[in-house]
Amino acid sequence: MEKIFHSRPRLGISACLLGQQVRYDGGHKLDPFLSATLGRFVEWVPVCPEVEVGMGVPRETVHLVGAPDDPRIVAEHSGKDWTVAMKRFALVRLRQLAELKLSGYVFKKNSPSCGMERVRVHNSKNMAARRGRGLFAAALMDRFPLLPVEEEGRLNDLTLRENFVERVFAYHRWQAALGAKSASSLVEFHTRHKFLLLAHSERHYRRLGRLVANLKNNSLREIYEEYGRGFMETLAVRATAKKHANVLDHLVGHFSDRLSAAERRELVELIRDYRSRLLPLVVPITLVQHYVRKYQIAYLADQVYLAPCPKELMLRNQP
Repeated sequence: MEKIFHSRPRLGISACLLGQQVRYDGGHKLDPFLSATLGRFVEWVPVCPEVEVGMGVPRETVHLVGAPDDPRIVAEHSGKDWTVAMKRFALVRLRQLAELKLSGYVFKKNSPSCGMERVRVHNSKNMAARRGRGLFAAALMDRFPLLPVEEEGRLNDLTLRENFVERVFAYHRWQAALGAKSASSLVEFHTRHKFLLLAHSERHYRRLGRLVANLKNNSLREIYEEYGRGFMETLAVRATAKKHANVLDHLVGHFSDRLSAAERRELVELIRDYRSRLLPLVVPITLVQHYVRKYQIAYLADQVYLAPCPKELMLRNQP
């Protein structure tokens, strides 16, 4: 039942989050979860746009100035404008990152170069509003619209953490699927991800199902492009306890007739307690996995939903 991850996803990351001393003051912002926990299962590609563009360490601080949708990045005291240099750097660096086939990216929050959202932008009166996005982060998100991205601060929210990591491994699998592009491969990919998709959005799940069902009537290239967009869009929708409980009920339906009355009652009670947030998801999932192994239900054994990420990350252990 446990999925073996033969290759590690490659993720970009703001270098300071790995402990590199690249901050304006020569310090770092080492993040233990990213470096020590998630780092065991991914390959990090550290980037510090401000150092790589030539600002140096230590350096004068910079901030965003002007219109929130198209700000400039300017040194706070000297007034040196780094906007053109940063945009040129981003073009080159993103071409390099494209070759690495990244499966995700983690940004440093509030950074004028790397902030993903709500970065301070100063107007002509030097009044700041949290309406901007770091210049490098904006360029990367425009260049790779399907790429799972997050900020380290938001990853302290366990629900957002689970969703991000799940999307990273899902995108990694999708990237692998693109290497064997065929109608049968897409059907197999969709089949293995059915319950994972259903846990996020039944509406999206059904739309993707119709797309795969019409493979013979459309261009394979166009179908893959549309499916990839829809696949990642679906996984970005929040999976709730109610949705998970619905999926678990579907899974149990595949083997409930083989269970004794006591076994069926126990499993139903565990799902109910999970739906009420009295138990973490890992509890009913573990029992479902047990019965899938016991009764050798191949269709369910292949479902990514049962093990979408390495279990050591314990993403499903929260109540």
